[in-house]
Amino acid sequence: MPALRASLPVTRESITHKFSIGNHEGYLTIGLYADGRPGEIFIKMSKEGSTMNGMCQAFCRAFSLAIQHGLSIEECVARFKGMRFEPMGYTNNPEIPEAQSVVDYVAKFLELHFAAVRR
Repeated sequence: MPALRASLPVTRESITHKFSIGNHEGYLTIGLYADGRPGEIFIKMSKEGSTMNGMCQAFCRAFSLAIQHGLSIEECVARFKGMRFEPMGYTNNPEIPEAQSVVDYVAKFLELHFAAVRR
């Protein structure tokens, strides 16, 4: 039996968060269900090449489909937090002073703002 997908409404609320890791600036947009749960994510890296933006887009699509099919934010955080690749380094966010990658930063941000059990 295929998993059921909980698609977001055509018009939805979202939040956009500007961040930087090292000298790399980006924007994280989180589309929300009516109850405030994340249902999709988008990342736009400023001044980055097509490879970085393409990988971010692929990650966002897979992540969004995973949570729409029932994977919890906590399970996503457990799988993506700590992934290490460039760009990495200090951030402009005092709640997340350092990130090992864009994926690590997104996982930490979602954990801080949306995880049911805060660590």
